[in-house]
Amino acid sequence: MIAELVSSALGLALYLNTLSADFCYDDSRAIKTNQDLLPETPWTHIFYNDFWGTLLTHSGSHKSYRPLCTLSFRLNHAIGGLNPWSYHLVNVLLHAAVTGLFTSFSKILLGDGYWTFMAGLMFASHPIHTEAVAGIVGRADVGASLFFLLSLLCYMKHCSTRGASARTWGWFLGTGLCAGCSMLWKEQGVTVLAVSAVYDVFVFHRLKMKQILPTIYKRKNLSLFLSISLLTFWGTSLLGARLYWMGNKPPSFSNSDNPAADSDSLLARTLTFFYLPTKNLWLLLCPDTLSFDWSMDAIPLLKTICDWRNLHTVAFYTGLLLLAYYGLKSPSVERECNGKFVTNGKQNANGHSCHSEVEYRNSEIKPSFPSKVENGIKNNVSQRTRLPSTENIVVLSLSLLIIPFVPATNLFFYVGFVIAERVLYIPSMGFCLLITVGARALYVKVQKRFLKSLIFYATATLIVFYGLKTAIRNGDWQNEEMLYRSGIKVNPAKAWGNLGNVLKSQSKISEAESAYRNALYYRSNMADMLYNLGLLLQENSRFAEALHYYKLAIGSRPTLASAYLNTGIILMNQGKTEEARRTFLKCSEIPDENLKDPHAHKSSVTSCLYNLGKLYHEQGHYEDALSVYKEAIQKMPRQFAPQSLYNMMGEAYMRLSKLPEAEHWYMESLRSKTDHIPAHLTYGKLLALTGRKSEAEKFFLKAIELDPTKGNCYMHYGQFLLEEARLIEAAEMAKKAAELDSMEFDVVFNAAHMLRQASLNEAAEKYYDLAAKLRPNMRQI
Repeated sequence: MIAELVSSALGLALYLNTLSADFCYDDSRAIKTNQDLLPETPWTHIFYNDFWGTLLTHSGSHKSYRPLCTLSFRLNHAIGGLNPWSYHLVNVLLHAAVTGLFTSFSKILLGDGYWTFMAGLMFASHPIHTEAVAGIVGRADVGASLFFLLSLLCYMKHCSTRGASARTWGWFLGTGLCAGCSMLWKEQGVTVLAVSAVYDVFVFHRLKMKQILPTIYKRKNLSLFLSISLLTFWGTSLLGARLYWMGNKPPSFSNSDNPAADSDSLLARTLTFFYLPTKNLWLLLCPDTLSFDWSMDAIPLLKTICDWRNLHTVAFYTGLLLLAYYGLKSPSVERECNGKFVTNGKQNANGHSCHSEVEYRNSEIKPSFPSKVENGIKNNVSQRTRLPSTENIVVLSLSLLIIPFVPATNLFFYVGFVIAERVLYIPSMGFCLLITVGARALYVKVQKRFLKSLIFYATATLIVFYGLKTAIRNGDWQNEEMLYRSGIKVNPAKAWGNLGNVLKSQSKISEAESAYRNALYYRSNMADMLYNLGLLLQENSRFAEALHYYKLAIGSRPTLASAYLNTGIILMNQGKTEEARRTFLKCSEIPDENLKDPHAHKSSVTSCLYNLGKLYHEQGHYEDALSVYKEAIQKMPRQFAPQSLYNMMGEAYMRLSKLPEAEHWYMESLRSKTDHIPAHLTYGKLLALTGRKSEAEKFFLKAIELDPTKGNCYMHYGQFLLEEARLIEAAEMAKKAAELDSMEFDVVFNAAHMLRQASLNEAAEKYYDLAAKLRPNMRQI
């Protein structure tokens, strides 16, 4: 128990510096903008939407069905809102729990000694886990690992009690339930059933490859055959249900997510896909260079046989085959004389028998972990539970390393990434076991005490270096700026582009522009970066340049609705109303099929329709405006803030003298956002028009209270006072409005007009002069 506690404590301690970290990278979409986390969203939506909040059957869905992980995010949100501290705390605690379970699992294989301790500490400290633990969305991998290990441990209990206790099927039920839960945390969790089968065949029963078929043919160990059959049935059922639930269609990804999958060259695809597992293994062995994203050109395609990286591929698969051969080779002579054999670096003695290979081969195949009760009769001779051999553990380690990684290999379907560090969280269990059992085998084999000490301390030093790297890497996950700067070396295009967004949010405009241009230098056709640069230029009144980059963005991705939206807004403000109208209409007709984020697309389409309606409104085409506004309401997604749209609906009805309809939409606007100032002002005007003067004044005053710095609020209230013949009060409101919005021509000019109405001609003259300076081409009245 000490090994489990110490390993868990190390896993906890190493990640304490992530508790102060912010939301980073994918956390924004999975948590901050995910509607499924909000209390007003029915919690059942979690079971119909993917990890990112998109309907699972939608053509643009990522098909990542992880409802238990999303449910945990929702609980976090219910308790602590969007405070990242609580989210990080849950991740760290889960990692500590997984580390403890892994150490317990290792103890079953390696015995109660210091090699188990080493395996647990190596897993606790491995730097490849930083993305899964420090990045909140990595909780899917950590949660899946927790139930993965619970399922595997339940199956090990099932094996050890099989034929001796009725509870054995209770353990098998636990195996199936935990495997299902693991899959509902993340898809690769279902692979635990295959790992369990490997454990049963090659570790518990110690079968070699050539013994499997004869065992099946001679119908020996029917209980083994039954267990494997049930594992196969349950795994097939889970995968079938998973495929059915996501609409029987695989996800679709952009070419930048997985360039090899999009390559026209079969040779390039083949060589690259064979090479990628080699790169993943290197990250496990030497996690010196880590990155938040490995897409795009982070791993250049292998296009020819002459690419030197093919040597790495050959070396990797050769080593893999040799390890598999070592673990699965025919049993060698197993002698146990004087009861001594080596386990976990120690010699243990028990019994005095000496068994030959002939006796082994002629004996019936029995489990390696005999129970204390056989055939219902207690044995008088105490039996010792033997630990698995090194070969057995190598086979199980390889299965833990390879099988959970298979879904990420592009073997059965293309995936939306090149390399994803968090995907290696479960496979790292096999890696840690493999390194530990390898070190133990060397330790046992060498005779000199110096070499034994060297092997032991080298393994311990590796763990220390892993721990230091983990602590340092956690610092990169403190905030998005540090994270993206750390990724420039690996994926400069993505890192510079995301860094530009961060710098822009910090109002570092010139640095943000430079970052966007750096990103486009490395990958010139990135629609998102072209759009973001255009948006930055638009916000800084560089409209001609902004239009240029929006056009390039649309050329790169014709379905980018937000680029059409901002293009139309610029054209409308430039007085090019016909071009703006055509742009808005084209945007509104773009379908949301096969789009990565259909919610954002629908929001942009709704905004396009809203602006098209405003265009018609300004042209006096109020019926056309209403028609467009109604279409916008129909297409409006759940997360869209509708208050401005509802308010403009009210304005259009007001212009058509349909006052009851106008009042209805003003009220809808205020219901959707109680502090929406434009709705307070427009509704106040309607109340004044219909004779409800006291109510109208309350709404004008409320608007001023909501934002005392907004000159427009004082101007509307002043006009109301002017109509009520409260001239002195109106004049005061006019002065206040002009002082606050001294650069707004309409406000200054109307203030001058109101002052003249109040017979304050000297003050009126002052503001007429100011209005004339703002628009020299306007003649003073």
